[in-house]
This record gives sequence, C-alpha cells and structure tokens, in this order.
Amino acid sequence: MQRVSAGEGCASAGSVYNRDMHEVLVYSRKDCHLCEVVKTTLLQVQSEASFQWREVDIDSDPELHRKYNEEVPVVFIDGRKAFKFHMDARDFLRALAARQQKG
Repeated sequence: MQRVSAGEGCASAGSVYNRDMHEVLVYSRKDCHLCEVVKTTLLQVQSEASFQWREVDIDSDPELHRKYNEEVPVVFIDGRKAFKFHMDARDFLRALAARQQKG
C-alpha cells in the first residue's frame, strides 16, 4: 500500500523552469516533521515551476524502509536523488533548473 499525494505545477508564463514537466518523488513516512516541511515547500512552489510530485510511504515497503529509514525525507527529481533531510524552495528550484539544463 502506498500513501500517495500528487500535485501538478502550473508553470507561470516566462518561467525558466517550465520547458518540461519534471517528475518529483518524495520518500517519507507518517509523523515525520521534516517530511511535512518538504511537502509544504513543494506545494508553495508549484506555481513557479513545471513539475508533478508524488509521495511514497517508506514504511509500506520493506525494501524502501531498509534503503531510506535513516534519510527521510528523500526527494528525487527525474529519477535522481536530489535532497535528503532538508529542502528549501530556492534550492529545489535551482535543482529543477539544473535538471532542465542537463536535458
């Protein structure tokens, strides 16, 4: 069973981040304060960048629990680990822009 929250960003006109839709995956768990901070940050920047995101509860899968138990929240952008523990809006938008440049 996965706990999934998804959101689609509405790219603002002229944004440097809106060329392609980025896939963002957040590995988290219940009762995780840092996870809530990351999810709130994603919701706050959805209007500034083109991305969709979903959340996966690591406690629902033994393999994910083993891999990420000591690292949550873990944020992947386009399949690559971008953040663990902390993420602020500015750093997230920079990471998206860097992924856009790589292509």
